[in-house]
Amino acid sequence: MKKSILVIAILFSGFCGFAQNDQSGIRGSFNLSNLYVDDVNDENTKPGFSAGVYFRKSISEALSIQPEINYSLKGSQITYNGLFGNGNYRFNLSYIEIPVLANIHLGESLYISAGPYVAALIAAKVKDIDGDGSVNSVRELDRDDFNTFDYGVAAGLGFDFTGGTAGVRYNYGLNEVAPDVQSLDNGKNSVLQFFIGFAF
Repeated sequence: MKKSILVIAILFSGFCGFAQNDQSGIRGSFNLSNLYVDDVNDENTKPGFSAGVYFRKSISEALSIQPEINYSLKGSQITYNGLFGNGNYRFNLSYIEIPVLANIHLGESLYISAGPYVAALIAAKVKDIDGDGSVNSVRELDRDDFNTFDYGVAAGLGFDFTGGTAGVRYNYGLNEVAPDVQSLDNGKNSVLQFFIGFAF
């Protein structure tokens, strides 16, 4: 975990210097997250969000590089049917995430983006929610049961407007999230994001 935080701090310092003379802003997204496995019998999408900052450096008229630093809430939920009722176990996984994207601009506003991301897990909780939406309990999970470092690829489509940007992006994790948590089936992060950003 200490190594992950050190890497993020170094990248953050570099990105701040990188973006001094270029567009930067704040961004947020609505996340629909899940954990995917090789053989999927039952997938349950969980809502979440992300918030952070982005920096965009123009390389040419048609190409820009865009690193970001985000807090992102991911995870999954598992439906249960018990003797005393039905509900969901909602696994909330909190990450500090850094994607570095290449944007290909298809005109004045439309662009496609793709690139890698790295992330550090900072917290893991499970929330027990009744079928009627009532929260029964919230329990902190042992981070030692999880891979605290995650990585993957991201791709999306966006458009710029006066003073900001918006679009949709998909993050595809390449590292097992929790090899020691049987109920998560060695799943990997899968997140669909609907984002909006506003330039400083």
